[in-house]
Amino acid sequence: MSWQDYVDNQLLASHCVTKACIAGHDGNIWAQSKGFEVTKEELAKLIAGFDQQDLLTSNGVTLAGQRYIYLSGTDRVVRAKLGRSGVHCMKTTQAVIVSIYEDPVQPQQAASVVEKLGDYLITCGY
Repeated sequence: MSWQDYVDNQLLASHCVTKACIAGHDGNIWAQSKGFEVTKEELAKLIAGFDQQDLLTSNGVTLAGQRYIYLSGTDRVVRAKLGRSGVHCMKTTQAVIVSIYEDPVQPQQAASVVEKLGDYLITCGY
């Protein structure tokens, strides 16, 4: 399965995620949904925030030019929200999965889809 297949068939096809991308820890995008114009710089700041959450607390999470309010996170998961949409990201061994969800999807629905794929990628060495 290609990286694009993971985005299209695992994340977007769930209907719990409206936009998504998978990138390396260096911020290089491996696959992304159409219209999700996230930049390498935005991803690099997000990835740094997994280890230094104070960066996200003070600056929020910016994806595709949209700034989201940082809610919570760990060294593996970052959550953010803005109005009726939210962000759920998961860091794996070699990648980061970034997802955007919108009402009426609940945060835990998006989290389940993203983390299921993330856990699978970890078992595959990614």
